[in-house]
Amino acid sequence: MLLLVDNGSIYTKNLAEFLAEKKINFETKTPDLLDLGSLSNYDAIILSGRRKNEQKTNQVNSKVIKHSIQNNKKLLGICYGAEILALTLGGTIRKIDTLQKGHEEIEMLQENMLCHNKIKVFESHSYEISKLPATLSCMGKSKNCKYEIIQYSDKPIFGTQFHPELTKDGNDLIEKFCSL
Repeated sequence: MLLLVDNGSIYTKNLAEFLAEKKINFETKTPDLLDLGSLSNYDAIILSGRRKNEQKTNQVNSKVIKHSIQNNKKLLGICYGAEILALTLGGTIRKIDTLQKGHEEIEMLQENMLCHNKIKVFESHSYEISKLPATLSCMGKSKNCKYEIIQYSDKPIFGTQFHPELTKDGNDLIEKFCSL
């Protein structure tokens, strides 16, 4: 069973529709309704993007990330999900000058379990990861963003600065994540 943490992104609906179409067994919970004690009931977790910054949302997502690391749970953080992954582990984010929105090509820098060579994705963010902590490595970059795909050490814990739920290549990435 997969847990989809809905942090308020306008694209979470697209993600839920894709998971349902692929017949992936999942539940959607918002941070305010998520019982952290139930996290052991899930095999994998996806953290969606967000619309606004809320301290409570950040605290819950950080606890979910720590649980995933300690219990070897698969985790995919999307946009804000990647940012809170980096922040939780000691990295930094920064506000960018203009909204990064539109299609982008990601170049893979390392072999990884989710994608190979280049993929076409959709961006929609005004913050980005500016510094990775030592426990995260960069798997892919674009001409506009240095940390497009990140991974925690050798665990199946990933973050994407882009929104994989909005393109074919991104959907393939989500499907590979779910089948790890």
